Amino acid sequence: MPVYERRSTMPVSADDLYAWHASPSAFERLAPPWQRLRVVERSGTIEDGDRLVVEAAVGPAHVRWVAVHREHVRGRQFVDVQEKGPFALWRHRHAFEPDGERQSTLHDSVEYELPGPPAVTRAGAGAAQRRVERLFAFRHERTRGDLERHLAFADRPRLRVAIAGASGFVGSHLAAFLTTGGHEVVRLTRRRDAGPGWVHWDPASGIVDQAALEGVDALVNLAGTSLAGLWTPARRRDILESRRQTTGLVATAAAALSRPPRVVVTASAVGFYGSRDADDLTEGSAAGQGFLPEVCKVWEDSLEPARTAGIRTVSLRFGLVWGGAGGMLPLMALPFKAALGTRLGDGEQWMSWIAIDDLLGAALLALHDEGLSGPVNVTAPEPVTNRDFTRTLARVVRRPAPFAAPSGLLERGLGDMGRELLLTSQRVRPARLTEAGFRWLFPDLEAALRFELGR
Repeated sequence: MPVYERRSTMPVSADDLYAWHASPSAFERLAPPWQRLRVVERSGTIEDGDRLVVEAAVGPAHVRWVAVHREHVRGRQFVDVQEKGPFALWRHRHAFEPDGERQSTLHDSVEYELPGPPAVTRAGAGAAQRRVERLFAFRHERTRGDLERHLAFADRPRLRVAIAGASGFVGSHLAAFLTTGGHEVVRLTRRRDAGPGWVHWDPASGIVDQAALEGVDALVNLAGTSLAGLWTPARRRDILESRRQTTGLVATAAAALSRPPRVVVTASAVGFYGSRDADDLTEGSAAGQGFLPEVCKVWEDSLEPARTAGIRTVSLRFGLVWGGAGGMLPLMALPFKAALGTRLGDGEQWMSWIAIDDLLGAALLALHDEGLSGPVNVTAPEPVTNRDFTRTLARVVRRPAPFAAPSGLLERGLGDMGRELLLTSQRVRPARLTEAGFRWLFPDLEAALRFELGR
């Protein structure tokens, strides 16, 4: 029977390491982003008898994995056993071993057997071992990164944070990240009967359950109509008004609370700067020309009710967000994996990007750092050209990228969306994060892509 073990030193006590894993959102942080996983059912967390049901997409099929927790020892270990799933046997012991007062060892040991007759299982043993190794390398690296992020603010009180757009790609990551750090997350939803931990709102009607927001320390808006698709006049209105309505409602609600929050944070984008060739752009650079700069200005200006009320406000200008579980990267990687990787236009346009885990770290800094306000560029320290991005992604997936999509073809086929999203050039520098002493986990593009794609 194959047995896999991995040990890593973690920068917190064994009790704190256990507490991170005991969070109801720990699985979401540990789920490998290159696999399409969805939590179908959850009963409890990691104590004996607690269960987790996950659905995994395997090609066109969907496979359910039912795990039951056993042998729980508070502060030291728990075991999850596959009750139903793709393995003939899966028994995973998570152990948290003390190593002094301020660090510990995470020890994962897994016994597993592949299904099928011996000849088949022997043939697949090598591939299975590589998949398990890849999974646990990711899990240990992400665990350490999250713990280090939260450790930097360990002396601060835990926060109650309301998030609009918590079901989206960035919002779901942020909610899970904050929860595993001991913060309480309240999610805004259009549903009226969502239950505890949810707050009803309707941005189009200007309605929000004000009483349910009393006592929050921070309000974060990540909601807004997707930029993907043809920018018809109706689509443009939806994109613009969704940001005006959601951010304006969050800012107005914050200003009206009897105990206003410490900070209101909204998403924005480096699209604020427009296409600027190879100019170095910082938070002090002027807005550009075009539809996206107009959207970003409306987005950020909609915070005015909170600013007028004396609340600290932060506009996080996101670069292209790389995450293997959502956003643009999985869609962009598909043709590359099929050896159909394509440079866009002449490839000389600059791309400013950020790994999802560094975006979460920047959001945490915005929640805690009282000196941080106004626009903040959330990008990696070194932007890259589209040509370099194409070469790097091709190298990561180990496929050639022999094609180039002419600019004229992209503009004719996708209109303004193709020009402003795919062909625009923005060489953005994260000056405010650098001044604040922010530490990037993934300052290098290739390392970020390999981590998120499991390569």
